[in-house]
Amino acid sequence: MTSPPQAPAEVDALLVAMRPRLHRYCARMVGSVIDGEDVLQDALIKAVEAFASAAPIQNPEAWLFRIAHNTALDFLRRRNRQDALHSSEEVDMMAGELDDVGRREIAASSLRTFMRLPVAQRSSVILMDVLGCSLQEVCGIMDFSLPAVKAALHRGRTQLRAFAREPDDAPRPGLSPGDRARLNAYVSRFNARDFDAIRAMIADDIRLELVNRTRLNGKAEVSRYFGNYAKIDDWHLKTGQVEGRPAILVFEPGAQDAQPRSFMLLDWTADKVAAIRDFRHAPYAIDGAEWEVDRG
Repeated sequence: MTSPPQAPAEVDALLVAMRPRLHRYCARMVGSVIDGEDVLQDALIKAVEAFASAAPIQNPEAWLFRIAHNTALDFLRRRNRQDALHSSEEVDMMAGELDDVGRREIAASSLRTFMRLPVAQRSSVILMDVLGCSLQEVCGIMDFSLPAVKAALHRGRTQLRAFAREPDDAPRPGLSPGDRARLNAYVSRFNARDFDAIRAMIADDIRLELVNRTRLNGKAEVSRYFGNYAKIDDWHLKTGQVEGRPAILVFEPGAQDAQPRSFMLLDWTADKVAAIRDFRHAPYAIDGAEWEVDRG
């Protein structure tokens, strides 16, 4: 991924304000908060590039969601997760209003659950019931007619209610012994603030992405990142998983039984850390993620 071009001040402010909601949409569309961040970054780059040539934008939020929607569809096409991304069905089916309880239940559905819906149903339910868009905005974002959106919304809500009644007995895979040993070594040194030992664990050509903030390359640059952590004390790390991937969960000190506030992902080459992806400045990414503290 490349870094986004410089945005005009008014566009940059809009992107900052909209980023959590856009990420929530992208994550639920592609079934992963991690992949959702990649889709979001691509969408933001497209938005900045398109802004200069775009006609006067009457509804900037809907315009951004349209770009995010199309970027998510492109991602799904590349991943070959769906055979057909659009339905030509034009059924005049009323979508019915949900009460607050129903909306909360749908908004709390897991990413895996949303991925079981066809794309048109998934898009319409997320946009309207999770993000609060109007029917007219959903039509504009998805480029669907009003009857088609109503039909997709009705069927998507019905399917989600059916999924919610199914038992969730899927086994949860644990960390492999190798992943557990490497992550535990990293976490224990980090929590002990032994950053010299941490620096000895990283590769010379290490890559770091501080999501929503900066990218650093090479041991000299990344060493500054550890120096910044040494100056603050608002974190405590635990080994775990996010969406089945080995991860480091970041908690508030003294609140380690609560939900983590962010997470880190590490890639390894042999016994060295080759890449770090730290979501400290993207706390929205933990929303909706499936996470688990390692108990091994």
